[in-house]
Amino acid sequence: MPLTDFNQLPLTECARQLVSDAVVCRLMETAFGEDGFFEGDITTLSIIPEGRDVEATFVARQPGVVAGLSILQRSTGLSPMDGRLEIVPAIEDGQHVKPEETIGHIRGPWRDVLACERVLLNLLSRLSGVATQTARYVSAVKDVAPDVLVCDSRKTTPGLRLLEKYAVRCGGGHLHRIGLHDAIMYKDNHLVAIGNADLGESLKSAIKMARADRPLRFVCVEVDRLDQLDEVLAMDEGLVDIVLLDNMDCADLRIGVERRNASGRSLILEASGGVTLETVADIARTGVDRIAVGAMTHGVKWLDIGLDIQPGVDRA
Repeated sequence: MPLTDFNQLPLTECARQLVSDAVVCRLMETAFGEDGFFEGDITTLSIIPEGRDVEATFVARQPGVVAGLSILQRSTGLSPMDGRLEIVPAIEDGQHVKPEETIGHIRGPWRDVLACERVLLNLLSRLSGVATQTARYVSAVKDVAPDVLVCDSRKTTPGLRLLEKYAVRCGGGHLHRIGLHDAIMYKDNHLVAIGNADLGESLKSAIKMARADRPLRFVCVEVDRLDQLDEVLAMDEGLVDIVLLDNMDCADLRIGVERRNASGRSLILEASGGVTLETVADIARTGVDRIAVGAMTHGVKWLDIGLDIQPGVDRA
């Protein structure tokens, strides 16, 4: 059975297929559990009378790209919220917002809104931060090389892998492999096991074994020297889909592109390693097909989003 290409799905469908209800439930149970939700919000219970309903508003405090709102909306009907709250988006995931722009509304018992506030804001702010950072990289590349894809990596927050990858899609990025199971990526620590053996023959044997076992999104080989690229270029057509050119400067990236083009091979070349917003445009100009950017998910600054309740907004 062919694997789903999440890069080709509309964002709404990508969210549902990539981040299943089961994933959302597990995440929310963990997040609410660590916040003491099940023991009770003692602050709110001591000051907000039971039976009062309220409407609150998610508001952007700074410009950025929203991600995760549709997932939060779905989460209200799942455990542990179980329908006690309603989230009504004012915009869609993937849209840019300006400071003080309304992102969405949350309605329900005042006690429940306040008890859920921090968990919901943490997720929305984190995912929107990933989408915003991704959009910056995509924009920097699009200005100089519109056909170059900006790809994510497995450098994601433990427990948030699928949500952060969805946020990358919201920011216009391209999803790499989801995990260890759906694609092959021979990195330096794999290749060192080969030692001085012939790289091409060793990879050929390994790839044939792996392809016989399951459907794969792609086969990628990481190289950090141009002579290793030459060995991959000499392999049979169709064995390797992508060659990752790791930590090469722009001069070597250009040489790598020239050698791939001269070979007549259809291999995709992907640049990786220490890519920053300051360097990504120059890398895109070398002629590579893709650029892997771990910084889109690690070390990201959250988008500042608040939850506002206006005085007198009470549906008691």
